[in-house]
Order: sequence, then structure tokens, then C-alpha cells
Amino acid sequence: MLADKGYDADALRRMLRQSGAVPVIPGRSTRKRRIAYDQDRYRERHRIENAFCRLKDFRRVATRYDKLAANFLSAVALAALLSFWL
Repeated sequence: MLADKGYDADALRRMLRQSGAVPVIPGRSTRKRRIAYDQDRYRERHRIENAFCRLKDFRRVATRYDKLAANFLSAVALAALLSFWL
């Protein structure tokens, strides 16, 4: 799981490891013990951030006009199709 420093908590790391996920979360600068994480994988996190930014260009997705989850998922699918196909 890729996350930024805001998710740096021992309890979260423990829960992720118990569920079988590998946490790739850098430690905060105030942490006394340094946390080892895969820096190469963390550098690729910007691609995920860019994808969400592209999806939020569509007003319907950004403001969540749809009340039903199925309709919202359809809007996200259409926005993803238009964003990444064109």
C-alpha cells in the first residue's frame, strides 16, 4: 500500500502487514526510529495522484452529484475512459 507521511502510524502498519499488504509509507521527520520503505516504489506514487487529478477534472465526479453508488461508479468509469483513452 502506497501512502504519504500522513498515514505514518504503527497501528496502521501492523494492520497492513497482518492483512498481507506491504506498507510503503515513509516515516515522519519527528519519528525517533527511522522506518525502512521501498523508495523506488514510493517515487511512482505520483502516477496515482495524477490519475485522481485527471478524474477530478470532471465536475460530476469531483462534486459527487450522483446519490447512488452505481451511478457514481458509472460516472467515474466514463471519466476514466475519456481521460485515459483520448
